[in-house]
Amino acid sequence: MLQRILTFIAIILLFPALAQAQENRITGRIVDQKTKEPVPFSAIGLKEEQSGALTNEYGFFQIAMPEKNEQDSLIVQALGFFRKAVAVKRGAKMEDITIEVTKRVIELGEVKVQGGKIKDLALGARSSTPGEGMIQGQPGSQYAFFVKNEKGKHLGMIRSVSFYIGEHGFPQEPFRVRIYKPDGNYNSPNTDLLTDNVVVSAPGGGQWYTIDLTQYNIPAPDEGFFVAMEWVVSGDKFYTTNFSDNYTPYGQIMRPTFEFKESRTWSYSIGKGWSLITLVNNGKFYNAMIKAEVDAYK
Repeated sequence: MLQRILTFIAIILLFPALAQAQENRITGRIVDQKTKEPVPFSAIGLKEEQSGALTNEYGFFQIAMPEKNEQDSLIVQALGFFRKAVAVKRGAKMEDITIEVTKRVIELGEVKVQGGKIKDLALGARSSTPGEGMIQGQPGSQYAFFVKNEKGKHLGMIRSVSFYIGEHGFPQEPFRVRIYKPDGNYNSPNTDLLTDNVVVSAPGGGQWYTIDLTQYNIPAPDEGFFVAMEWVVSGDKFYTTNFSDNYTPYGQIMRPTFEFKESRTWSYSIGKGWSLITLVNNGKFYNAMIKAEVDAYK
């Protein structure tokens, strides 16, 4: 009897702690404003905090309440949707909230019919032997390699992209394919060319993995474009991070190439944005081992 009473008292004393834990975090779901369907792998970040989160494939997220200020803005960035900011006040009840985001309508430019023959043009890394080292990320982070049109050909549609998946880590974990225009600051990745949610899994590591993109009808800019791997989470798992924490690798690992005498690879993390990788080895830069196939007009 005494044991039951002590257990009951312990549970009662635990309730305030549980309530406090609930109050110290924001939980919810990101959905399409029109269809109410979940929006997977959206980036969530508090504007004034060094913290962020990634929604899982069902659109759910959780993130700690702001600590630096009484009020903050929860910034939502989802592929193919307009950015959205939600006001957050420390101590306010923000559990199981639903945030609706509006689809971004992409206006296609005029398609001009080209004369002459179309041939397959390979761009990017050409080596089948990766360099020493590893490229790994956290969910929500990306590595983007600039697939440069070095010969100045007139390009058509993007046929496929390929990533050299390393033999270590978890090669079969999913990742999302991103394609960007080089129209950001200092020609960094910026505008999405691929606005569909293309999440894939490689059959294994230690080899090239190719994704067919012909069904998406993506026009390739004549100067070239960025191909990026974005680390995501699968199933009902959550991922949150404090950007000052130690780096923790996750999922699959890419291998680098040292083919180029210029840096063509940028890295991205939630809350920090894009930064150019400038590591050099024997006069050649450390780049992500990524390539693409495009239509080229003769």
